Amino acid sequence: MAEFDAEKFEDKYVHYFNELQRGYKNAFNYMNERYDSKLIHAIDQEVLNESEPFYEGDGEFRIELPENPTDRVRSVVVEAEKLEETLSVYVERLEYELARVFGFDPTDPDEN
Repeated sequence: MAEFDAEKFEDKYVHYFNELQRGYKNAFNYMNERYDSKLIHAIDQEVLNESEPFYEGDGEFRIELPENPTDRVRSVVVEAEKLEETLSVYVERLEYELARVFGFDPTDPDEN
């Protein structure tokens, strides 16, 4: 992979599509192995499919979720608290995986 360029990330789907896919896939695989797979699939397909990654600087990424993300999850029945907690962990993992894929040395959220 070429060295990360923050300016190119502004047009991320042109310059970094494969890396973005890899980061999202890594996060999905991680979450799918540790949490209810139906819930993870629902979050992936009903929330994260419309999320937007942003580079914040200093090797950190931020995931912007669509409006009312928990209201979008309709394919599984889950308590609101569990959904919110799982979504939060998933987003944190996704931000970590993106940083890792782009060659930064982030702190693994599991180590906190």
